[in-house]
Amino acid sequence: MTNRIPNRKSEIQASQSASPPIEIHDLTVSYDKRPVLWNIDVALPEGQIIGVIGPNGAGKSTLIKAVLGLLPVDSGWVRIYGEPLTKHRNVVGYVPQRESVDWDFPVTVRDVVLMGTCGRLGLFRRPGAAERACCDRSLEQVEMAAYADRQISNLSGGQRQRVFLARALAQQSRIYLLDEPFVGVDAATESAIIELLRSMKREGRTLLVVHHDLQTVPQYFDSLLMLNMRLVAFGPTQEVFTEVLLQKTYGGRLTILSEAAEQVAGTRR
Repeated sequence: MTNRIPNRKSEIQASQSASPPIEIHDLTVSYDKRPVLWNIDVALPEGQIIGVIGPNGAGKSTLIKAVLGLLPVDSGWVRIYGEPLTKHRNVVGYVPQRESVDWDFPVTVRDVVLMGTCGRLGLFRRPGAAERACCDRSLEQVEMAAYADRQISNLSGGQRQRVFLARALAQQSRIYLLDEPFVGVDAATESAIIELLRSMKREGRTLLVVHHDLQTVPQYFDSLLMLNMRLVAFGPTQEVFTEVLLQKTYGGRLTILSEAAEQVAGTRR
């Protein structure tokens, strides 16, 4: 799959600014007065595929939602290119977990992808020829053009994930936040997804990806954010994906994690 997303003037100016695409400072988020994220401080570099890993309940999805402004925060702030999200909402795309969507809702694949164009249209404009063409291109890029008129309830798990990615492509964003995009997909779809993400990276996009399969971390991510309520580590994958930091991130659940760390250590020799 290939990806060509036309640059817009405002996006180019944003990417050329001195501010990082995402900067998080002193971020604390709670559910029912119980902290889920605590004092997160990190600035993400531009033009990378960045993995977010940690145990269940570590706050990975919460971090994504906090960046998107979907959750109230107790303290701290998030900046997109040095400004609040409201100033740059159109440059941020989102691929949520599939489980968060009502797949029985009666809409077609094309309807879902066209929703990705709505943020640029505003409240009262309907998608026109340009938006439909963008939708068609996005579906072609994820190899789902033949399914454009199919109801989403009739898709497999891998096909649904491809539709989500097509919707994100239709947003024509510079930053993408993806929550577990590889969960529940077959090997062919996983390979297609990572190739698409790499193509988006080559276009200068920044991708923040919540991920759970540690075996593929060294191959998939340029940088790694290791999270367990607090920020354990952030940096280039080859530097932070170590057994010591995995122990700090996951505690005692480390049989497979040690094997993964040994694997990446072997690739450095």
